[in-house]
Amino acid sequence: MKYETVIQDVICRIKAIKGVEDTYILSEEDKEKIFELEKKAEGAVLMGLGVGDNQGIKEVFKRQVIIAFTTNMNYVWPEGPNVLLTQYGEKVGEDIYDPEKLEECEKCKDTLVMGNFVIYKSAVPKPKDAKKEPITVVLPPQKCKDVECVEGVANVVLASPSTPSDEYIRSVMDLKPAVGLGTFIIGFDLC
Repeated sequence: MKYETVIQDVICRIKAIKGVEDTYILSEEDKEKIFELEKKAEGAVLMGLGVGDNQGIKEVFKRQVIIAFTTNMNYVWPEGPNVLLTQYGEKVGEDIYDPEKLEECEKCKDTLVMGNFVIYKSAVPKPKDAKKEPITVVLPPQKCKDVECVEGVANVVLASPSTPSDEYIRSVMDLKPAVGLGTFIIGFDLC
């Protein structure tokens, strides 16, 4: 199967996902720009109180083909966690979307629940220790079952870009800012 055909099959699969609006294959120039933006974004999270580690983007950029796509409010995020807070290598918080798990966390005295985000109180160091090791906001790589099943692809990884990368992707796709419009980046190898 020719690589162009495989890539077109992937694009068709992505566009068939509920809530996906459009796709864009990243050029080498786009990849370089987004890589730069992601490096800068690592130091500017949590209003400067922490650092970022977009592991998803790092994994995507190890792949042969990288495609950005836009989503609307109907898009269902991948099964989480999509955001982790870590400190001293330990998980101190995460987003949870399962209503039963959230309810369970709300009943637990050791957790603080804010919307769909859970902080594990016992894992958070005391303020004097926190200055030594900032909190890291980790965006882990995600799976995309809709693309994993396409013949001719391997090592599929989905990631959520930082705000600057999201803005860059929207600009190269010539999109105006809109409420509920988001971007994701997917990478895969051809086999």
